[in-house]
Amino acid sequence: MSHPSRPETLADLRIEIDRIDAGLHQLLMERGEIINRLIEAKARQGGGSAFRPGREADMMRGLASRHEGLLPLDTVESIWRIIISTFTYVQANYSVHADISGGDAAMRDCCRFHFGFTVPYIVHHGARAVIDAVAGSNGDLGLAPVRGGATSGPWWRGLIGPQAPKIIARLPFVERPDHPAGMPLFVIAQPLAEAAAREVVVYAVALERWLDDLTSSLDALGAEILDNAADGFGLSLMVATVGDAGPERLRETLIRAGAVEPRIAEVGSHAARFDFSAAQRQGAPSEPAPNRTTPSEAA
Repeated sequence: MSHPSRPETLADLRIEIDRIDAGLHQLLMERGEIINRLIEAKARQGGGSAFRPGREADMMRGLASRHEGLLPLDTVESIWRIIISTFTYVQANYSVHADISGGDAAMRDCCRFHFGFTVPYIVHHGARAVIDAVAGSNGDLGLAPVRGGATSGPWWRGLIGPQAPKIIARLPFVERPDHPAGMPLFVIAQPLAEAAAREVVVYAVALERWLDDLTSSLDALGAEILDNAADGFGLSLMVATVGDAGPERLRETLIRAGAVEPRIAEVGSHAARFDFSAAQRQGAPSEPAPNRTTPSEAA
């Protein structure tokens, strides 16, 4: 700390920086010790998933809400994402399987931004291959582009069924222009017995054909078509709804729009993203509209 009777020198400021750096390192080591105790507590209570998407979303929402000053939010978000993901890896080793059919460079950048370099990164060509890898793993995660139907077909149909992997998060969680890892991605995992975030629920919808009033009808419900692709029976849609809409309201909406016996299956859910630009405009924390549609330990 500087002496009150003289101006601060570079040496004074560097001493302050060293003090803060040492404190940050000490806190990270303390966090690691708490994670070790958490692992022991979970073992005594019969275990449980290391991934807590809802808790992680709360942490990232709080981080973005209170952030201010010179340090870019991009840096803060990435640091915390890596801390969360790495301590999750310490709890239970996992790999991230990524669909690079749309390009490896952008996907790799997103993976490293959100998961760091400690978590292994495994590439696949096609979202279906990612789903198969997650299904056959011992707790791995998958990354698939939200709009990947053009290259992978209706890949979301691979998430249908109680034992099939499910969407547990959408990245990036903090929504803002020019995000350095802004590719919209779904995080896929084996079904979570607990701790799933359900502010936004995602469905696979099968129709015979496209309907003229489909988009407007879903908009009125507060739902959004994320992607669509033809399959062997007609048209397959991936639809996101607000958590309280439910499959029956979705079915009724589709039938009113002209659908005949639509087939609907839940394929996952995630937290509503934090709209940082809206929060800045309003001067307070803000929730995005859920139909404008993140995994982790977050201990």
